[in-house]
Amino acid sequence: MAIEKTLVIIKPDGVQRGLIGEVLKRFEQAGLKIVGMKLTWANEDLVGEHYADDEEYLTGVGEKALENAKSKGVEIKETALEIGQRVRKSNMKYISTGPVLAFVLQGNTAVQTVRNLVGGTNPLSADIGTIRGDLSIDDFSQADQEGRSVRNLMHASGEVEEAEREIPLWFNEEELHDYQNVMDKVLHDPNWGK
Repeated sequence: MAIEKTLVIIKPDGVQRGLIGEVLKRFEQAGLKIVGMKLTWANEDLVGEHYADDEEYLTGVGEKALENAKSKGVEIKETALEIGQRVRKSNMKYISTGPVLAFVLQGNTAVQTVRNLVGGTNPLSADIGTIRGDLSIDDFSQADQEGRSVRNLMHASGEVEEAEREIPLWFNEEELHDYQNVMDKVLHDPNWGK
């Protein structure tokens, strides 16, 4: 069993649209436990650390964008790194436009479970039944035409290592709580029901 913690952020569009309760409900119904939560308006320093200015990461973001464009027959003249830097700048602006709800979820394989519940990054192609697939209709191409980030409601750590880097940016140790709830017993106690 791999009990993990992961960072989730309901971005300004999700907060403004009043979707906090719906989003939290889905995670709790799946058996994840909220161990820290805060409504905050992220400043430039925090956002700059969250969207790290890491050349390898930014190049990877750009390469994905180039592959996506190529599959649609669209030619992009920027390098992968230039695209990654543009996306970083756009994401930093987007996440700091208003308050966000940042929270830490804990549970068995929490990182992948949360990613499955959230759905694909592009809401238009996210699976129905996922948060993005059900609650957003934005699209990469529309966002690109308007020179902005795709409004996809949420951020969720993509890997355990990413969660371990991101959580301390948003929360200090005193803001994370270790407690037992019914799900701990029902989902994780090998002696339950014996």
